[in-house]
Amino acid sequence: MATVQPGSFLTLHYRLAGPDGADIINTFHDKPATLSLGAGELAPAMEQRLLGLEEGARRVFEIPAGEAFGERNPQLLQRVKRSLIDELGDPDADYHPGDVVQFPTPDGTGTYAGVVREVGDEWILFDFNHPLAGVPVSFEVQLIGVL
Repeated sequence: MATVQPGSFLTLHYRLAGPDGADIINTFHDKPATLSLGAGELAPAMEQRLLGLEEGARRVFEIPAGEAFGERNPQLLQRVKRSLIDELGDPDADYHPGDVVQFPTPDGTGTYAGVVREVGDEWILFDFNHPLAGVPVSFEVQLIGVL
């Protein structure tokens, strides 16, 4: 029986849930995912847990806070002047806590996201941490195929 090795190509169902048990990603009710281990499609902590599993295996892993998506970094909470936000986006936009805002990368070839935490008259406080940073997660996997 085939086992998962670094670089394996996998077909699998998986479910990622937060500490409240709510699904963040769940492929069990749809078509399975396909990925190449080591290509960065899953967090390294999740990929590490797949190594050595045999085709057909089904497991649930409880991943401790900070291990899957890193610890929360207080330096990634940043106030951004409203004038800069207006310049980069829609000057008529209305922002509220919880909104996700896309920003262009400095080289202009991509984007990154920040979550609005507070709105002031002249600034908006954004959280650029991964939404699951510093949070324990549950990772359930069913390996369908291993190449």
